[in-house]
Amino acid sequence: MAKWTPQHEAPEPLEGPVVGTITGGTVIWFALFLVQVPFYSWFADRDLTWWVWTCLAGGGLGLIGIWYVRKRDAAIKRHAAARALADGTTPSPS
Repeated sequence: MAKWTPQHEAPEPLEGPVVGTITGGTVIWFALFLVQVPFYSWFADRDLTWWVWTCLAGGGLGLIGIWYVRKRDAAIKRHAAARALADGTTPSPS
């Protein structure tokens, strides 16, 4: 099993505009759904309706993702502010 054990530490996770990224992805999923709805009969004739419903599911899951990342972002900011207050420094507005 030692053959498959990593020999180095994992890198730190990348942080970026997570809320914007998830929101943009959700908008794209809903846009794809709305573009496909007028052609539903075409998809149904070819047994491809799962394409339409996949886009709707992606949009719905994206809404859950937006809720999650907004809560996560707020918790990270609260934690940073509490840490800064405990250290006696001024929290950076980010």
